[in-house]
Amino acid sequence: MKELSELMDFRPSIKVVDATLRDGGLVNDFYFPEGFAKALYEANVKAGVDYMEFGYKADKEMFDVKKFGPSKFSDDDYIRSVVGENDTDLKIAVMADVGRCNYKADIQEKANSPVDLIRVATYLHQMPGALDMIEDAKKKGYEVSCNIMAISNSQESDLKVALDLLGKSSVDVIYIVDSYGALYPEQIARIADIYGEFAAKYNKKLGIHAHDNQKLAFANTIEAAGDGVDYLDATYASMGRGAGNCAMELLLGFLRNPKFKLYPVIKFIENHMNPLKESGVVWGYDLQYLMTGVFNQHPRTAIQFTKDKRKDFSAYYMEVTSQE
Repeated sequence: MKELSELMDFRPSIKVVDATLRDGGLVNDFYFPEGFAKALYEANVKAGVDYMEFGYKADKEMFDVKKFGPSKFSDDDYIRSVVGENDTDLKIAVMADVGRCNYKADIQEKANSPVDLIRVATYLHQMPGALDMIEDAKKKGYEVSCNIMAISNSQESDLKVALDLLGKSSVDVIYIVDSYGALYPEQIARIADIYGEFAAKYNKKLGIHAHDNQKLAFANTIEAAGDGVDYLDATYASMGRGAGNCAMELLLGFLRNPKFKLYPVIKFIENHMNPLKESGVVWGYDLQYLMTGVFNQHPRTAIQFTKDKRKDFSAYYMEVTSQE
């Protein structure tokens, strides 16, 4: 019987991570309205959210600063302009992609930065680079997590090798990531067991980052929570790449820890997320994302389908199923 299944108590070790600015920024090139980030920060503080991810630490030589909003690069000065000294219980996170960031130069010593957590994102074949980034961030004084992406397309034997390497590293949290929204709760339970073996062996925490291609991001997140996963990613109104992520409002509605407050989340969605969608920013479940989820494919073709405003879903189905 899963610990959370009784729904009458809570697990104090659970941490909620807001990824709205980072994953949500992927659908609008990180251009959020004036005051959006500040209002989100204040909502997170009031709601009792544990971590707020401000965006990526992208390499400015690889990505044109003029083509993206500030959360693509998450400079310390930008974060300070929103959070000030952050004299709250909320911790600040940023994501650093292996091969897409200049981490040795752009990630400062923790003592000089408002950031608390560096989230390293990697594919299995990039593991040596991820390990170097983890150790660099740890030596600089940060909490560090690692997201192994696209595990639904990975060999279990390869995954176990990566988990062992991460276990021996200085990483604090290892994330289960359903990049394609292809996994089901039963699979999450099995994956959590595999990750849990290494977490127990090396005294690591576990996290989950789910996508909503099959409308299972919430279900998969609470399944993982019941399987001992502590760090739970969510976004307001599910805003995220393609079909989006686990909805913050669903997650906080489920968790029974009295420190979490649902009203500030509802208020923020009313005042900021709904107007954002009404302004033409597009994200969320639709048939094209369902198809890439069912067939365990990267959603890039579905994202293009959406951008092109196509409506020929049956033709797209044939395109998806004909890919080799």
